Amino acid sequence: MEQRRAHGKSQWYHETQSRTQAADAVALVPEAAHVTDRFLLDLSLPDATLRDARAWLTLSRRIADRLFPDAVTVTRLDTFSVYERLSTALTVAQVCGVQRLCNHYAARLAPLPGPDSSRESNRRLAQITEYARQLASSPSLIGAASRRQLDEVGLTANDIVLINQLVGFISYQARTIAAGQALLGLPVRWLPGMPVQEDAPAALFERHDDRWQPDIPGLELRVASLEQQDALAEISPSSPLLNLAPLLAHDETLLREMDRLIQQLWDDSDATALATLLSARINGSPDCFNQQAQRWAGAAGLPDAVRNGDRALLAWSHHHPELQPLTLAVQLLTRSPDRFSAAQLTPLFAQGLCPAGPLKLLAWCGLSGWLNRLKIGLGAVQPIT
Repeated sequence: MEQRRAHGKSQWYHETQSRTQAADAVALVPEAAHVTDRFLLDLSLPDATLRDARAWLTLSRRIADRLFPDAVTVTRLDTFSVYERLSTALTVAQVCGVQRLCNHYAARLAPLPGPDSSRESNRRLAQITEYARQLASSPSLIGAASRRQLDEVGLTANDIVLINQLVGFISYQARTIAAGQALLGLPVRWLPGMPVQEDAPAALFERHDDRWQPDIPGLELRVASLEQQDALAEISPSSPLLNLAPLLAHDETLLREMDRLIQQLWDDSDATALATLLSARINGSPDCFNQQAQRWAGAAGLPDAVRNGDRALLAWSHHHPELQPLTLAVQLLTRSPDRFSAAQLTPLFAQGLCPAGPLKLLAWCGLSGWLNRLKIGLGAVQPIT
């Protein structure tokens, strides 16, 4: 892996050309690879915040270890190497612009030997990198053609599920860390030239009754192990994972951990529902949006206002000013986590939220983005016939 440092940016960017020798690779911050907490990356949050968040942080750490182990066994059906996992993580971290995340994954990736230097290997890594970058930065652009391109470079169905899991998780991790750093009042290291994610086109949300359909085969119950069958049976009919579960059940342990994480972060408050709607609207997941809109029981008109874009939402907010600070915070965290700061948290504290309250809510915002990307990356909405 050849590395270079881009002028005006303080994180490493990596090329897709492979490298077989690791001795000459030096990470920008090599000590960033060695952390005791592979989710928060040793971010020192207040003890009270950590106590309140212990359950969902523990699950997040387990998922981080599951997705990014130190070693994996490559098989005919699971071809993603450790190098490709960490390369994908670094790509997404760079898109998010959260320095702590970039340092960690660059430091873990740097000493690893890359794949062989054949044209096929370089093409595969280039396609993986491009897909990860696009799903992280402009998820609504991902479609069936994107999945076909992954298939053409040798990714299996299991690999395609995995790359979407990797991108979704790092997007969630980046936003949780950004919220934690804002909670501590750490200064934002704004990097010139870092783009802000654009909202998905409004046309995606014009139909209210379309249903999501998977675009890759899921696990068939007749060939599922007992553990996989149990994991599928545990998914609640109201869970956001219900339709995704057959695709994710190949790794039943990860599916269980994700389901428990959702249960820990989700609640039926208007604030959580608003974060869900905003995340789905920005990222471009009509299915996630419509499911939440159908459950909305708060002030009339909010789902339609979010559906119709910022102008309509601003007009609606004039009559509901209590939700405007949360709206602005969720929008910025979703679009540009590298710019999220204590300035966005101050109005939330003024509303009487405890320190753990905003962190949990904003972590849910990141988790919603993960779910949005899974729905976008693994299928599409179709009209009901």
